[in-house]
Amino acid sequence: MMRLQQAFDFIRARIPAARLVGVDTAGAAAIELQRVHTDTRTLQPGDLFVALRGARFDAHDFLPQARAQGAVAVVAERGIEAAGLPGIEVPDSTAALGALAAGWRAQFTLPLIAVTGSNGKTTVTQMIACILAANAGEAAFATRGNLNNAIGVPQTLLRLTAAHRVGVVELGMNHPGEIAYLAELVRPTVALVNNAQREHLEFMHTVEAVARENGAVLAALPQSGVAVFPAQDDYTPLWRSLAAGRRCLTFGGAGADFECLRATWELTEAPEQPGAQQAAWSVQMRTPTGPLACRLHIAGRHNVTNALAAAACAFAAGVPPDAIAQGLAAFRPVAGRSRAFGLQLGGREITVVDDSYNANPDSVRAAIAVLAELPAPQLLVLGDMGEVGTQGPQFHAEAGAQARAAGITRLYALGELAAHAVRAFDPEGRGAGRHFDHMAALQEAVRAALPDLGSVLVKGSRFMKMEQVVQALGACRTLGVDSENGPQQGQFLPDSPPHSGTMGQEDGKKWAAAAHSQPTIPKSDRLLEASPGAAAPTPAAAASPTSPTSSPAGAAGAAC
Repeated sequence: MMRLQQAFDFIRARIPAARLVGVDTAGAAAIELQRVHTDTRTLQPGDLFVALRGARFDAHDFLPQARAQGAVAVVAERGIEAAGLPGIEVPDSTAALGALAAGWRAQFTLPLIAVTGSNGKTTVTQMIACILAANAGEAAFATRGNLNNAIGVPQTLLRLTAAHRVGVVELGMNHPGEIAYLAELVRPTVALVNNAQREHLEFMHTVEAVARENGAVLAALPQSGVAVFPAQDDYTPLWRSLAAGRRCLTFGGAGADFECLRATWELTEAPEQPGAQQAAWSVQMRTPTGPLACRLHIAGRHNVTNALAAAACAFAAGVPPDAIAQGLAAFRPVAGRSRAFGLQLGGREITVVDDSYNANPDSVRAAIAVLAELPAPQLLVLGDMGEVGTQGPQFHAEAGAQARAAGITRLYALGELAAHAVRAFDPEGRGAGRHFDHMAALQEAVRAALPDLGSVLVKGSRFMKMEQVVQALGACRTLGVDSENGPQQGQFLPDSPPHSGTMGQEDGKKWAAAAHSQPTIPKSDRLLEASPGAAAPTPAAAASPTSPTSSPAGAAGAAC
């Protein structure tokens, strides 16, 4: 809870042109704000409504609706008096939301981890969230979903309360300057650059520019902060220079502070269901305090590296080793992020990997490596990769060639650019590669192909909505499905274990058998997202505020 006057002070500290409308200082000090919302559909009585404006929407049109639903004040660029509400008029309401969140966050002293990088941000953030929850329970704070841009990050920060003792916030970008701005709002004490790869090149142009942009989070650390980045990367020297003498922790390769000593794929009895098997990585890592063993339930060798990054961040935030191991073991991927589940069709079992949330050239390459280890015949369902600039045809042809070289059986593609992938995958035009102009036709083709398949992986950029292919597969009978939340289980086939070659098709078949025999993961084992805590019985003082919880921003709240 905060007062309107406090909100005004936060905003005016960054936006001097802000002014109170329809209320004086004394009146603003008397208006209590229960939460901060940006969506009238979720607005509740007592809330502050921030009217955002975008290319295809303008929430100023809904100020009367905000009043009708109980908003006690608004932040807007215009129309406050006409709406009959007190409020704060600003030249840019999105900037005002950021200023409000920055002021709110500044009241709290706690270890706060910021996560950036080209690929794996959300997965690493969720791994860290599980670790923090294992150590601090509901006192752990984390980004929900993918709220990682100039709207989503402020919404996340506005959930902070005095009850939180540690937290993690994801930062996304697709234009220069965004990470520096978001990091200024977050004020992290630990900052991670997970990697720098080929993303958003339409706007960033080079991978070095991506590395510098994500590295801006390191420069935002206080001198007592901890910078975390890969030990063996082309841009490791750059990130170390941006850390500018701050303490650094590295992960990944030989000699890293957090190094994978051994990772093996194991099948064990599932504790939830006697007689059933589950599969997971058994990871041995080296840490600054000695060896640490943990289990990890997610597809892809690259996710072992993600776990090292998460462990390094948690360690920097003061989490003990046993909680790190416990949290990583509890982690499960969410829909669209390498989540696998089983389909049973005509007595046959088919493995589906839903990696549909987003795509860039390097994440597609990693997905192909995962699919290549799954039971044959395999089908890669690929949608266009976005923000690839003039290199779009080249990147998509590269993906098709990689799938062909990996021995993938079929490739079905949707989108203008993805046609280049089909041509590179099936240059002779023998029918192994097919291109579709419409989602409905693709869905029907994938369903028709299922009886002949052993595994399917779905991948594409967010705007392609490739999750619709996964949803179409849901018409088939699924194993391990939670009726409320959809497929929740699936133990995952990794890429090749280190030092032992590839796993091969036989291990892939073992994994598939384990995945199909798994029970649904109970809700208590899923990713824990901290509750905002109990509200204080009296108006918040600067030393002990309670949270004005932000509403989900929908599509506006998340960056790729």
